[in-house]
Amino acid sequence: MKRKLKISQFFYTIFLLGCLTLVSCSNSVTPTNSQPTITPQQGKAMNTNNQLPRLEGKATVEMLINGGKILIEVDGNNAPITAGNFVDLVEKGFYNGLKFHRVVKDPQPFVAQGGDPLGNGTGGYRDPKTGQSRNIPLEIKLEGENAPQYNKALGQQAGLPSTKVVLHHMRGAVAMARSQSPDSASSQFYFALSDLAFLDGDYAVFGNVTEGMDVVDKIKQGDKIEVAKVISGQENLKQ
Repeated sequence: MKRKLKISQFFYTIFLLGCLTLVSCSNSVTPTNSQPTITPQQGKAMNTNNQLPRLEGKATVEMLINGGKILIEVDGNNAPITAGNFVDLVEKGFYNGLKFHRVVKDPQPFVAQGGDPLGNGTGGYRDPKTGQSRNIPLEIKLEGENAPQYNKALGQQAGLPSTKVVLHHMRGAVAMARSQSPDSASSQFYFALSDLAFLDGDYAVFGNVTEGMDVVDKIKQGDKIEVAKVISGQENLKQ
């Protein structure tokens, strides 16, 4: 019986990881090796770190969903590029009106994922002026280190389940979704609906919900972000 339980948990974990990729997944188990399709119209991806926005310090983002207010503390001290990308997109009004295309609560709370302009789990941010797609590197800071590490998974995907990260996937954490490529995150983010330690080191956490977790818990698939705005820390965003 114990062996069956372990096998079941293994396949469920694979399914949950698939739901964090930049592809739409249904309620049945789907392959996790799908990659986002980048069309010629999307142009070249902008991946150079020094071309990306950075958050040097912290910021607070207010998000309204179904009339409820959520406050997010965005941590640029420990995830400057991931946090800077998010705050920059909020400042641009990018998230306003976008829906949560993936919400997984059964058989246990997992994530509420949104931020896709296409609404189906395959899209990301593209600069309307240049036509360039913006992808950001996987950014993980480990305990005892002065700076984050980039471009590689440092958790279970790398065979390091004991990785000690600074920013954990605790209930209320806000993190970036990506495909199998470590540097494929763009605009899609998710709220952790429960403690998800098995994701630590493989997906970049960049903030946490400080108010309104009850609003987050009520998000349903198809619900939209009415408006998101930076209410403090704008001066810490560096372009």
